Amino acid sequence: MKDFMLIFMGEDYQTIGMTPEQMQDRYGRWFAWNQKMRADGVVKGGEALHTTAKRMSGSDRVVTDGPFVEGKDLVGGYYIVQAADMDGALKIAEGYPDYDLNGTVEVREVMVFDY
Repeated sequence: MKDFMLIFMGEDYQTIGMTPEQMQDRYGRWFAWNQKMRADGVVKGGEALHTTAKRMSGSDRVVTDGPFVEGKDLVGGYYIVQAADMDGALKIAEGYPDYDLNGTVEVREVMVFDY
């Protein structure tokens, strides 16, 4: 089995005007998906991310405050999952609860280095 990172991108629930009840419903969908992946034994970990961010870049290590113009979508969180291959990881990503909000999942295989 290989490790894959599922990176979740979409708009912040508050920014799109969700009511507290709608957000609770949405969180319930996330918890249900997480429980399914745990029951299937494919999720290794993951976290939601706060909307605020800073970037450090360049040899001078310049710090920039978000939001970042070049990224229209917020990276809201990630999971590390195990699958046999990319097709298996994409199958897992089908459960992402925010597709109906035009959300996106970027799926990337985690590199393994032999030391």
